[in-house]
Amino acid sequence: MTPALIFFTFLGYTLLLFAVSYFTSRDADNESFFTGNRISPWYVVAYGMIGASLSGVTFISVPGAVGKDKFSYLMIVFGYFIGYLLIIKILLPLYYRLNVTSIYSYFKERFGFFSYKSAASYFLLSRLIGASFRMFLIINVLQAFVFDSWHIPYWITIAFFIGLILLYTFKAGIKTIVWTDTLQTTFMLVSVVLTIYFIAQKMNIDLAGLVEKVTKSEYSQVLFTDWHHPRFFIKQFVAGIFISIVMTGMDQDMMQKNLTCRNLRDSQKNMFWMSLTLIPINMVFLFLGASLYIFAQYSGISIPAKADNLFPAVAFGSLGSVAGITFIIGLVAAAYSSADSALTALTTSFSVDILNIRDSGKYSPAKQEKIRKTVHIGIAFTLFLIILLFSYIAKDSVINGLFRIAGYTYGPLLGMFAFGIFTKHRINDRLVIPVVVAAPLISYLLNYYSISLFNGYRFGFELLLLNGLLTYTGLYLIRLKSAS
Repeated sequence: MTPALIFFTFLGYTLLLFAVSYFTSRDADNESFFTGNRISPWYVVAYGMIGASLSGVTFISVPGAVGKDKFSYLMIVFGYFIGYLLIIKILLPLYYRLNVTSIYSYFKERFGFFSYKSAASYFLLSRLIGASFRMFLIINVLQAFVFDSWHIPYWITIAFFIGLILLYTFKAGIKTIVWTDTLQTTFMLVSVVLTIYFIAQKMNIDLAGLVEKVTKSEYSQVLFTDWHHPRFFIKQFVAGIFISIVMTGMDQDMMQKNLTCRNLRDSQKNMFWMSLTLIPINMVFLFLGASLYIFAQYSGISIPAKADNLFPAVAFGSLGSVAGITFIIGLVAAAYSSADSALTALTTSFSVDILNIRDSGKYSPAKQEKIRKTVHIGIAFTLFLIILLFSYIAKDSVINGLFRIAGYTYGPLLGMFAFGIFTKHRINDRLVIPVVVAAPLISYLLNYYSISLFNGYRFGFELLLLNGLLTYTGLYLIRLKSAS
C-alpha cells in the first residue's frame, strides 16, 4: 500500500468530519460548545461514546498487548461494567442535580476553592497526558508509513494532525463531537470486523476455524492466578471498576457528552447501553489481537519491537490494499474519537474551572467566546509539545503506559469524590494541596519498592485504588472537627 494512498484515505475521512462540523456548527455559541445546548438524543450519545471509550489505544494497543498479556484485559473490561453501574446510580444524579458545566465545580460547593482548583488541575494533567498518548498512536502510524517516505519531519506531522482537530471543533465543540462520534464508532467497528475476515481469508480458513485456532492458542488465557503477577485476575477486575469510575465518571471529557442529554434519565440510559456493548466489543478487539499474532506466525512475519506496530504492519504489509484502507480508516476514526473530545473537554475545564469565564456577570458572551477560542488554541499547542516529548520516551505498549499514568493522576480525583460523596465531613480546604500531592508521591514510592516491601508483590493497575485510598485518608486527617 503506497504512502499516497494511505494519506488520501486519511484526508478523505477527515473531509467527511469537516462536512459534519459544517452542519452542526451553524448558529453555534458558547452554550453549544460547552453543553451541546443539552438537546442530544441519548441513543446518539451512547453509540458515539463507544468509539470515544475505545479510542486509538484500544484499536492499536489492546490487540498488540495480547502477545504479552494474553486476554487478561478482559477482566478489566468486566470491572468496567460494574464501575459504569456505579456511575449511573451515584455520579450522574449528582451532576444533574447540581446542573454543572464542569463536573469539578462540585468541589467548590462541597469543600472550597483549593479543592475545586486541585481537582480541575488533576483532570487537566490527566487528560493532557492521556490525550497525548492516544494521539501519538495515529501520528506514529502516519509518520512511519507515510511522512517518513516523504522526508517530512515528525513535528510537522503532529502539527498537521492537531491542526485538523482544532479546526473542526473550533466553533461548536461538544455539539459537533456528539455527531462525529457516531461516524467514528461505525468506521472503527467495521474496520476491526473486516480485518478479522481478511486474516481468515489469507489463512484459507473460515471464521469458525479462526475462532478454534484462537481458542486453542496461548493467547486466549484470561485468568492469571498468581497473586504476585501484575495481571492477577482479581487485581484486574477491581482495577477495572475504579478505572471506569475515574476515567469516565470523574472525567470531564466523558461526562461532558453525558451532560448534553436532555435529562438524567436519558443520560442513565445512554451509560447503561454503552457499558453493556463494551464487553463483546472488547472481546472482538482481543480476538483480533490473537488473530494478528497467529497470522504473523503463519506467514513468517517478524513481530515488531513495539507491540503497537503489529496491527499496522500486518494490515499494510500482508493483507492487501483493501485491508490497508480499512485499517487506516478505522485507526483515524479511533484516534479522532478521543482526540477531538479531549481537546474540547480540556478547553471547557480550563475556561470554566481555571479562568471562571462562566461566572455570572464576569464576562460578556462575546468576551467569553474570545477567551474560549484562545484557550482552545493554547491547549492544542500544549498537546503538540507533549506528543513531541512522548515520541522520545515511548517504549511499552501504550495501553499499559496510559493506565500507569492514570494510577497516579486520577487517584486523587477518586479519593476526593469518594470522600465528598460518602462522608459529611468538611475539611481544611487550604491543606488539600499537600494531601493530593503527597498521595501520588507515596504511591510511586510504594510501587517502586513493592517487591522488597511486600514479599515480591508487584502493583498493576490497582495502583489507582491505592492512590485514591491515600488521598481519602489524607482528607480524613484534615477534616474539621464539626461535621455538617
